[in-house]
Amino acid sequence: MNNFEESQSRGGGILNINYAEKEALHAAYLSFVHNGGLFIPTVKEFDLGHEIFVVLSLPEETEKIPVSCRVVWITPVAAQGNRTPGIGVQFKDNGAARTKIETILAGLLKSENATLTM
Repeated sequence: MNNFEESQSRGGGILNINYAEKEALHAAYLSFVHNGGLFIPTVKEFDLGHEIFVVLSLPEETEKIPVSCRVVWITPVAAQGNRTPGIGVQFKDNGAARTKIETILAGLLKSENATLTM
């Protein structure tokens, strides 16, 4: 499963996100977003364009990956269809996080398993 904790910092939040299983990472990964991104379940309110800093712990990796992100998607609490509330964030880096995630998810990216967004 995934879990995260949020810390406050000047100018925005810091989200520490742990994906212990490939399936949880696959369910959250936004491959269709330029530079890649993640859907992060949360009831905290964010605005589109809000910049946050994410520290990722990924399956099969010992090092955490720091990533600057921008909120590009919001699913509000009580969204139609009982969708999980949260935010979609776009990675602002040069693609290092996307490359690492897509390497871990090799073989799952074309899977028809449901994700948190599609």
